[in-house]
Amino acid sequence: MIAFQYNKTSLQHLEKQLKMRMRTLPIIKSKESALRIEVKKCKDEMEKHDEEYARLLEQYRGLFALWNEFDSSLVRTGKLTIDKQKVAGVMVPVLTDVEFVVSPYSLFSSPKWFIDGIELLKQMAMTAISRELLNKKLHLLEVARKKTTQKVNLFEKVQIPGYQDAIRKIKRFMEDEENLSKSSQKILKSLLEQREEVKA
Repeated sequence: MIAFQYNKTSLQHLEKQLKMRMRTLPIIKSKESALRIEVKKCKDEMEKHDEEYARLLEQYRGLFALWNEFDSSLVRTGKLTIDKQKVAGVMVPVLTDVEFVVSPYSLFSSPKWFIDGIELLKQMAMTAISRELLNKKLHLLEVARKKTTQKVNLFEKVQIPGYQDAIRKIKRFMEDEENLSKSSQKILKSLLEQREEVKA
């Protein structure tokens, strides 16, 4: 409900508010559209990561019998480099680098597949970390999209029609008041004229 008074000052204030919302609405709509596109892109990217992880997991399972010989403490994730990037006006995390710490091991006494095993574990870790960050990015984008959609709906369905209705009511009231004033002036004038005629 929009609060207003039946006067020119209130009318000017409401017209200013309406104009501002009418100007802002296309901008908000375009932001909402951009956010929808980014959310879809992010979901598609997550799907690709899931497929890649499933492929790597299949590869891992293919070597399952060999993993018993593998020392899993050989590979650890080290420093993660995460930057922030603005996507459709929202700051989101972006993975730029993952450092892996590989403990020293003997190339001569270890099986040949250890090098491939280490590489596979790195790829799996990288994919899992990337997906986790994508999940965070998706969450941030969806929250922003929901807020923007709510704002679009608030402007389109509540505030703009509310301001238009309030402006219409004030204008009608002021027109009625003006008509009433003119009518009463006419009545007063004709009464004065009648009195003048009676005197004459």
